Amino acid sequence: MMLALSGTGIGRGIAIGYALVLDKSQNEVPQFQIDADRIDQEVSRFNEAIATVRRELKHLQSNLPPTAPPETGAFIDVHLLMLDDPLISSHPGKSIQNEKINAEWALKNHADTLVAFFDNISDPYLRTKKDDVAQVVGRIMDVLTEDKERRSDISTLGHTLTDRIIVARDLSPADTVMLRHRHMTAFVTSLGGPISHTAILARSLGLPAIVGLHGVIDTICDGDQLIVDASTGTVLVAPDEGLLDQFQALQEQQRKQRRALAKLGKEKAVTLDDEEITLLANIELPEDLDALHGSGAAGIGLYRTEFLFMNRAQPPEEEEQYQAYCQVVKSVRGPVTIRTLDLGADKQVDGGRDEPKAAITPALGLRAIRLCLSEPSLFKPQLRAILRAAVHGDAQMMIPMLSSLQELEQSLSLVREVCAELEREGIAFNPNVPIGGMIEVPAAAIAADLFAQKLDFFSIGTNDLIQYTLAIDRVDDSVNYLYDPLHPSVLRLVRTIIQAGNEADIPVSMCGEMAGDPVFTRLLLGLGLRHFSMEPSQLLEIRQQVRHSRLAELPGWAERILACTDGSTLHGLVDQLNAEECA
Repeated sequence: MMLALSGTGIGRGIAIGYALVLDKSQNEVPQFQIDADRIDQEVSRFNEAIATVRRELKHLQSNLPPTAPPETGAFIDVHLLMLDDPLISSHPGKSIQNEKINAEWALKNHADTLVAFFDNISDPYLRTKKDDVAQVVGRIMDVLTEDKERRSDISTLGHTLTDRIIVARDLSPADTVMLRHRHMTAFVTSLGGPISHTAILARSLGLPAIVGLHGVIDTICDGDQLIVDASTGTVLVAPDEGLLDQFQALQEQQRKQRRALAKLGKEKAVTLDDEEITLLANIELPEDLDALHGSGAAGIGLYRTEFLFMNRAQPPEEEEQYQAYCQVVKSVRGPVTIRTLDLGADKQVDGGRDEPKAAITPALGLRAIRLCLSEPSLFKPQLRAILRAAVHGDAQMMIPMLSSLQELEQSLSLVREVCAELEREGIAFNPNVPIGGMIEVPAAAIAADLFAQKLDFFSIGTNDLIQYTLAIDRVDDSVNYLYDPLHPSVLRLVRTIIQAGNEADIPVSMCGEMAGDPVFTRLLLGLGLRHFSMEPSQLLEIRQQVRHSRLAELPGWAERILACTDGSTLHGLVDQLNAEECA
């Protein structure tokens, strides 16, 4: 009997194949007391497990297949950084000694604290880093429990996985790349989210995937024929002949589209009526720059700096930040927009507290610019580093989560103060760095005309703007169905921001997920957006959509869509807009 299972689709591809089921279960973590004379032995066992996993990750990094996306190495670096976090690498050893408990239980207790930290981060992208924690801890647990079957699931698979769809509880970025190298057709997992590192890699690899299936994944058996439709987030189990024929035809159509896309190369993003659109890339580590090769990105529209501050006891010194920013600024032709710190008050994951601080709605708490203004000693070194790095290229500074003009005035005052300090100290810096604001709070969107008088540019952060406007958390499975970028309130706020920027004659870009989704490209162009920033893997598809659009005809479509009050009709209009041959 055919089954239809729903999860979160990654990409828009279709895959047809047979299920290869890896371990889908989450083994229970053993808990027991250790005799006093075995404590040193247990600590040694834990330390050796950490060392083993570190060797495994470095081996993976050194032996990535040539077809691996450039960002793969950076994602493994993130796992290595997490492996160095005291909550994972050293605090469990202390718990073994002090509480006389086994290594597995000690690791679980501290890993739970780390997961809780990420759960309390409001930024949905950063919050998904708890998946990376789970993957790293899972590797350590497999070593500690000597679970050879679980550890060999992937390493002992055949050399070719053609026509096989991997079904698993979770996949790490490294696992995903290695399985793809063996020609895995697609994957479906119980865990995971749309903006995890594994999801980003799947998009880069052009690999259809469905994540977040949860318990229903247990209905899939080894050898079941599956259809994976990433565009709808649907897995069809045991489809009939009619459905197979239908999806095979869709597959062939997508192959033709991909071949056409590959020919774009570094063609300019120019509309059919000859207006050039600026396409930029989002990055979070200097190592991500490798992914820009061949993408045609005109610069960096969002450089997330949070990873410099995470997995460490103390925030980075000014010099460390300066070197990191310089590496990016010197390597990129075009503007580099450096976003100042966007973390909450529990930013230092140093294991200094036994229990994570409870956050009553962390998205609305002390985070981003609020935290930076409350702790100038944290903020000023970053400002100094950015101003100094701007000597070496086209750097811009972007302030996140602005909600009031007072916050902006305080921020600009601190920048002036830092400039005066650098001047007195005789340190080279650029006093004319453009300063922009990330418009992601409805209050800032509504008052965008006031912010535009004091800022050099806007960047619309649609991920948070949609969440705050609709009062939902897209990472929460129980309400994420309400996450709708086409909600009339969201579209009106986007238009308000763009109009305010245009009237003040300042550039307006968009760096949220909407910018990298071709479903929204023509609508956004019709609303007046001319600068898009996205993950590097999305640039070619957006460029193609721009090149197939006639700009002069899009504002009329945008007005029709904005005037629509019925949700299904509105979505239908967007489908019609995208179906137009040249729009």
